Amino acid sequence: MRYPDIEAVSEELRPLARVLSRQMLYSDAPDHARLRSLLSRAFTPRAVATLRDRVSDAVDQIITRVAPTGRLDIVADLARPLPLAVICDLLGVPEQDRSALSSWSDPIAAAIGSSRLDADDSRAASQSMQQMLAYLRELLTRKDGPPAPHTLRALLATGTENADQDFEELLANCALLLIAGHETTTHFIGNSALALLRHPQAADQLRSRVDLIPAAVEELLRYDSPVQLMLRRARHDLDLAGRSITAGQAVLLVCGAANRDPAAFPDPDRLDFQRPGGRHVAFGYGPHFCLGAALARLEGAAVLEALLTRLPDWRLDGASPGWQRSLNFRGLISLDIAFTPQAMPKCC
Repeated sequence: MRYPDIEAVSEELRPLARVLSRQMLYSDAPDHARLRSLLSRAFTPRAVATLRDRVSDAVDQIITRVAPTGRLDIVADLARPLPLAVICDLLGVPEQDRSALSSWSDPIAAAIGSSRLDADDSRAASQSMQQMLAYLRELLTRKDGPPAPHTLRALLATGTENADQDFEELLANCALLLIAGHETTTHFIGNSALALLRHPQAADQLRSRVDLIPAAVEELLRYDSPVQLMLRRARHDLDLAGRSITAGQAVLLVCGAANRDPAAFPDPDRLDFQRPGGRHVAFGYGPHFCLGAALARLEGAAVLEALLTRLPDWRLDGASPGWQRSLNFRGLISLDIAFTPQAMPKCC
């Protein structure tokens, strides 16, 4: 994998590139397994299952708050705050600090997802990463009492003593979790909602058969993947579809296209929640398979069920949705819907 030559990027972007180079996303074996091992404890199926009630409660609170208004921006009001709240819970970030983390994450994600940055954009991304690292350093060394037992902060406190991993690497990879843990899930939720709005028969099918929601999550990940590209480096010389690739050469994998490959997914432009066979690559493949895949699936399923069962007549409202300008990430800027306003439940 390996991050591209740091000296080859602009001077303004190099501070960010140096941090990225220490993240597991840009590391090969054996460093990759070492970097991933400690953080992976927070994303085991058992650990993710403990978050189920937290995710459901957070979705329920958002829907309850907007239900009387008859309006909802799925991106701003639901798809952005939910994953951010969950990943911050996992890291043990206090409520009052979360908006700052979100504001730092945006320019970093923009830099990762774009191939055309001006000096100001690059400088903003590097500065945001430094601010995020400074905050995480303070958070993870805080001595104001023991961390909550379910948080990654608690895992780090008990696991770093014997881990073959230095603290700066941990900080870099916690930053990765913060950015990837909510940016991509935000895009997934928004893309999925839009796909259902554009395919009302598929939405009706899920309303009548909520047992299909897990399968729908997988099909929606395939249909409109939040991450479209993955950069890899060839480990050895190979021939691929008649093209010669040499060891060490960078290869851009277009997973969004792979997920619409008719050889793997017949009639790929059709949304089919009972599609047989075929395994999407929205979460990657192999050693770099997305660490937070189970959590993203959990959040996506909770949102779909809430939207379909609690807002049964939801529909697009206003102008056509706009997309972010990004080479790598596919996500909406906003997604306004309207529905019949619902009375607030009476307090007992």
